[in-house]
Amino acid sequence: PASVSEHAGNGVEAKVGNDVLRLGRPEWALTSNTSMPASTSVVFGRNGELLASFEFTDRLRGDAAEAIKQLTEKRLPIEILSGDRDRPVKQVATVLGVPYSADLTPGDKIARIAALHAAGRKTLMVGDGLNDAPALAAAHTSMAPATAADVGRSAADLVFMHESLLAVPGAIAIAKNAEALIRQNLLFSVAYNAIAMPIAIAGLVTPLVAAIAMSLSSLIVIANALRL
Repeated sequence: PASVSEHAGNGVEAKVGNDVLRLGRPEWALTSNTSMPASTSVVFGRNGELLASFEFTDRLRGDAAEAIKQLTEKRLPIEILSGDRDRPVKQVATVLGVPYSADLTPGDKIARIAALHAAGRKTLMVGDGLNDAPALAAAHTSMAPATAADVGRSAADLVFMHESLLAVPGAIAIAKNAEALIRQNLLFSVAYNAIAMPIAIAGLVTPLVAAIAMSLSSLIVIANALRL
């Protein structure tokens, strides 16, 4: 008989007869002090003994650098939170010129976000992995691509339908523009009512004129919102 279970942040475990097979993080899958290259991020072990090790090289998405550039130009601090080993994460962070933390569990990511919240920061978490789901739920706002794991998409506040990371600065720009238009519409509504209400109360306009004026103000607000 065999049974398979998943350990979020560590890997997958299977029990086959009297053997325990693990595929995942070396420190979790192995019990022996096996020496491995620093670039090894995933191992396959049986009963704590190494059977095979795997090395992966991450390749940046084509627009990742441009997305980071647009965000830094907006003076938004950025950092990488990764469950991968230090060496590959450092390579990516060095290319992008951003600080990073590696070898993080899902709990570690949540703790980092909680620390930022305690410092008065509002965080936007972007992730697509299964292990990112708890952090996506813990952040003030979160985004995930449509290709993310189901649990990640469910935890995210916003799902963008393509893999381009330019969706991140794009979404921020849309949010800021929407906020500006909302403030403009609120200001217009307050000013309109401050002028129109006393005139209407004084009986200086007919009901037909008042209805036309009210409809016109609604159309102005809608037209301004459509500028988004």
